[in-house]
Amino acid sequence: MIIYSIYILNKAGGLIYQNDLNPGLSKLSANDYLVLAGTLHGVHAIATRLCPTGSNFTGEETNVNSSIISTGKSRLPNSNRSGLQTIETDHFSLYVFQTLTGIKFIIVTSPAPIKPTVSSGPGQSDLRKQYDIVSDYFRQFYTFYCDYVMKDPFYSLDMPIKSTMFDSKVKALAKDKA
Repeated sequence: MIIYSIYILNKAGGLIYQNDLNPGLSKLSANDYLVLAGTLHGVHAIATRLCPTGSNFTGEETNVNSSIISTGKSRLPNSNRSGLQTIETDHFSLYVFQTLTGIKFIIVTSPAPIKPTVSSGPGQSDLRKQYDIVSDYFRQFYTFYCDYVMKDPFYSLDMPIKSTMFDSKVKALAKDKA
């Protein structure tokens, strides 16, 4: 699996980081990247609100932080438990991970050699295994984000990321995994 691009969006849907890691791809204009980020943010927000007919939806789920008293943990409505997680096409695969603070990490990869078929046995589906592989990428990119962006005293929240150390770590990870 080759990583084509990585995007990071702030909680309002603004593009704060964009890196095309594969030099052979055609480049988009700066405006196209912003439109792409806004579109993905909107689709993700809509997908988190979709609920299939006949599901066990109760009124308690609308107040997502009602369990904070009983568990000591708050649940955010867009915390990647639902919503857009992956898009599979013949030309690329797109994966979305949203942190508890609302930051979205988006990875665009080459189409997976694993066919998205559901296994009939007790094991996971191939598509789920593939998402688990990408989840490892998300963990490492998020660790880099925390270590090199959030700990930077000159970085302002929700502003574009200009860290050369973060850039080099992202490129090195993508190159090592290719």
